[in-house]
Amino acid sequence: MFKKFAVLFYSIFVLNLVSAQHGEATAGAAPAQELSEKDKVSKENKEFIDHHLLDAHDFTLMVDKEGHHIGFPLPVIIYDNGFHSFMSNKEGFMHGEPTEVDGNFYVLHHEKIYKTDAAGTLTLDDHGHPTNEKPLDLSITKSVLIILLVSIFMLVLFVGMAKSYKKSVVPTGAARFLEPLIIFVRDEVAIPNIGHKYKRFMGYLLTVFFFILFLNVLGLMPFGINVTGNITMTFFLAILTYLITTFSANKDYWKHIFWMPGVPVPMKFIMLPIELLGTITKPFALMIRLFANMTAGHIVVMTLIGSIYIFKNWIAGVAFPFLTLVIYLLEVLVAFLQAYIFTMLSALFIGMAVEEHEHEHHAAH
Repeated sequence: MFKKFAVLFYSIFVLNLVSAQHGEATAGAAPAQELSEKDKVSKENKEFIDHHLLDAHDFTLMVDKEGHHIGFPLPVIIYDNGFHSFMSNKEGFMHGEPTEVDGNFYVLHHEKIYKTDAAGTLTLDDHGHPTNEKPLDLSITKSVLIILLVSIFMLVLFVGMAKSYKKSVVPTGAARFLEPLIIFVRDEVAIPNIGHKYKRFMGYLLTVFFFILFLNVLGLMPFGINVTGNITMTFFLAILTYLITTFSANKDYWKHIFWMPGVPVPMKFIMLPIELLGTITKPFALMIRLFANMTAGHIVVMTLIGSIYIFKNWIAGVAFPFLTLVIYLLEVLVAFLQAYIFTMLSALFIGMAVEEHEHEHHAAH
């Protein structure tokens, strides 16, 4: 549903942009000025949405009326024949100007760092992508900063929670709010999907559940924090589930993949590549599901807000803020729902890998 909403509302911007450009080419001087302004607002809104979805080398809290970004810089760390580091507020760097570092020049283009010359020359291919050499970027970007902060927050929170149970079995402080969620993950996610072996995997399931939940909630803040809407982040979370599933799998699991019992021999050879492909599509589904739903939600909210400045009438001034509030409240639900779905599917895949198939062996004989 969210992906459909995202496509629908994002299409409004594209169609509006195309119609404005067409009108500018065919209208007279006075209407052209009006359409040109509308066209400019559409482009600015689209660029703002794209920027909101991307990672960044600085942390912007807000933008004032003059367009100045209010926030703080982050450390830029690159490896190019040795490690080089500087702060992102180094003169000209965030504005795409060439920056000299230890005798070399680098330029920031669409949040990617390229090696260049003193003039900041970028060589583009037929698709408009720079072909300049890229140093290894190990910077503490906005997403990396949030990941580190959430990790530290979770460590402090749950270590303190564990210590509190040594004093009393009655939960106190944050434990009163977290204990029902922990019990929910154990009783409704881990045990039904994994069975009696669930305790081995509770640490991972609880970690990934709360990690995604906290990141999703932070993504609702108006600071452009979109960590779970980053395909790289969801990729590594999915890889973790894949590795745990693969290395925890028992011999029955692999036997059902490479030589499925109870199936005619010719069909075994047909099913083998399908089953192997299935081991890859499962983490791929995890990655895409989380990424697409969180990204779609951000696009819908930002598009609705931007539509107020495009249409500029009392209907838009009433309807779009109301729709934004409704979608935003729905996004709060989605933040919890996506954390639950990722954890539940991870438990399901792990349960399939550690499940015993004794009954099927007897049936085959």
